[in-house]
Amino acid sequence: MSPSQGRTPSERRPPLGAPAVPLSDPEALSGVESLTLGPEQGLGVPRGRGAGTWHSPASPRCRCSASRGGEGQSPGLSQAWGRVRPGRRVTGSRRRQRSHFGAACFGAWHKPGCQPRAHRSESAGPAAAGEGKIIPGSWHPATPLPMKYILVTGGVISGIGKGIIASSIGTILKSCGLRVTAIKIDPYINIDAGTFSPYEHGEVFVLNDGGEVDLDLGNYERFLDINLYKDNNITTGKIYQHVINKERRGDYLGKTVQVVPHITDAVQEWVMNQAMVPVDGHKEEPQICVIELGGTIGDIEGMPFVEAFRQFQFKAKRENFCNIHVSLVPQPSATGEQKTKPTQNSVRALRGLGLSPDLIVCRSSTPIEMAVKEKISMFCHVNPEQVICIHDVSSTYRVPVLLEEQGIIKYFKERLDLPIGDSASSLLSKWRNMADRYERLQKTCSIALVGKYTKLRDCYASVFKALEHSALAINHKLNLMYIDSIDLEQTTEVEDPVKFHEAWQKLCKADGVLVPGGFGIRGTLGKLQAISWARSRKIPFLGVCLGMQLAVIEFARNCLNLKDADSTEFEPNARVPVVIDMPEHNPGNLGGTMRLGIRRTVFKTENSILRKLYGDVPFIEERHRHRYEVNPSLISQLEQKDLSFVGQDVDGERMEIIELANHPYFVGVQFHPEFSSRPMKPSPPYLGLLLAATGNLNAYLLQGCKLSSSDRYSDASDDSFSEPRLAELEIS
Repeated sequence: MSPSQGRTPSERRPPLGAPAVPLSDPEALSGVESLTLGPEQGLGVPRGRGAGTWHSPASPRCRCSASRGGEGQSPGLSQAWGRVRPGRRVTGSRRRQRSHFGAACFGAWHKPGCQPRAHRSESAGPAAAGEGKIIPGSWHPATPLPMKYILVTGGVISGIGKGIIASSIGTILKSCGLRVTAIKIDPYINIDAGTFSPYEHGEVFVLNDGGEVDLDLGNYERFLDINLYKDNNITTGKIYQHVINKERRGDYLGKTVQVVPHITDAVQEWVMNQAMVPVDGHKEEPQICVIELGGTIGDIEGMPFVEAFRQFQFKAKRENFCNIHVSLVPQPSATGEQKTKPTQNSVRALRGLGLSPDLIVCRSSTPIEMAVKEKISMFCHVNPEQVICIHDVSSTYRVPVLLEEQGIIKYFKERLDLPIGDSASSLLSKWRNMADRYERLQKTCSIALVGKYTKLRDCYASVFKALEHSALAINHKLNLMYIDSIDLEQTTEVEDPVKFHEAWQKLCKADGVLVPGGFGIRGTLGKLQAISWARSRKIPFLGVCLGMQLAVIEFARNCLNLKDADSTEFEPNARVPVVIDMPEHNPGNLGGTMRLGIRRTVFKTENSILRKLYGDVPFIEERHRHRYEVNPSLISQLEQKDLSFVGQDVDGERMEIIELANHPYFVGVQFHPEFSSRPMKPSPPYLGLLLAATGNLNAYLLQGCKLSSSDRYSDASDDSFSEPRLAELEIS
């Protein structure tokens, strides 16, 4: 029997007078199969055999490279990593679990000669020189990194920028080598955002799985370059529906179902389950979950969620949970003084509900003065370095850079025990370069966006971002001119001639015309006139969803002389139904009944501009959100002229892409490519529009759809600019 067997834990504990073994002396450790960390860093005490102890490479339980006979090899990516703390025991013999923290084992003890590549860093200390060392706080193959939760709350006003802050934090952590996911909580009773008016919450963002969600999930996807799911958007309606369904099934066994604990437990369970869903395409579980709580602290709608996270912070443990509070620091024009009282009250309300902010992000119009920062620190009971200042900037690309410059990486490393360095990788450098380039651009491209929701810019948030990504890729600053389609109609000329002429002036000045998606008959005449203008004057044009359908209607009316051509959405008894209702659509309900999510589009011909822009691939996959489609029975008649349907669905029944011959760029798509656009990977249809609007499309196609060096990197209006390159945007 082993000396350690048959004894109580206190009996197995080594006596206080036991000699300490310096880990830097490998000879002193010969024959020692296990050890535990002493109270001082770098000291160990010999231990007997037993589960949960450290093992030397000579032990069959040790998983280091020496015990496997492979010196100089880093642990496998499928091997998990465990936390090492003073006085704690961590076994190296646990089952292998999914994780890839191969680069995180800084300073973990290994036998001399057993030096994984991951340890060859300054952080490894003497281990890099061949000495064994255990540093409290290092990671070793044992258990996976526990999920880290970062809750982002807001105060004072809504729309303060929580979504951009949350996205930027995720971007910074991803640049440190961590896998990041995101969850948005909307405290409204709607099941999803599908039936919202754009004036209520802005655009409805569509995910790959067909989820209709809040536009902030679009920010998460663009910043983090991930693909989220409908369950990443939690609403009060979803939670209550989930709990009520469980009650109807009898899952609560006759108990009284209440907000606390049943609703709050459901929120916590949903968050924990969804946080583990892979989102980056590598099928590996995330390690960081950024959660944005919509609304402001104190809203009655958000109370159950605040209570849920008050409980959750203790369930997850302090080292795995962090709260970031975003607050407004107003600056009245009368005095010019930055006021801290709203932030103080907001933090006080948050603490009164049981949550204490670890970081306070102050939003302001101008950089916050140090005295103001110290005042917030004093009254809100946080250190000055825990007060982060984010002022208004020219582009959102600058926000991750501002956060990184204020030491947020170092703070997260210490606060959440993250196995990362003190600085970010080249990914954040690319963001910094993008922000620099954006601010230095001089050439401008003007695009007229003709829509019906132009009073609220968030209604076309993804469209604007897709255009901006494309403009930045070709080194132009975007000048997006919003035109209310009603202002282009003859009725406006009679009622308000000034508004009518101003709208047409904008349209005439535009280098390109874009008609985005939408619903309803209001404003369609103005859109048709804008499309006719772009087609007849050979102005580059892109129609998306409804924009494509109207382009086909305009072509049928003016080029095929089918004056009665119309859509059954606007005229159910249309004599020439060019656009018809989709067969699988259920007219009984509106919510969740459209053709939603990612669908495959197959190119019919190789002679297609859009096919070349996509890289000359036989098919593409893009996200859809529509109920109507071009009537298949009229395709042959429509193609008698120069209009071509170059893309179809896999069954060849639904028309997905149109192109007009003998035109610089007249393209319509039934899908929504803006939802897949990324800052470093702009959407091909939008990129084509910007290239055509700047007169560079033909050159781009001749170069094999690769940007020239002058287009890709130059920051000046002169194409002969030859300064050092500032960024690396690969377009492929």
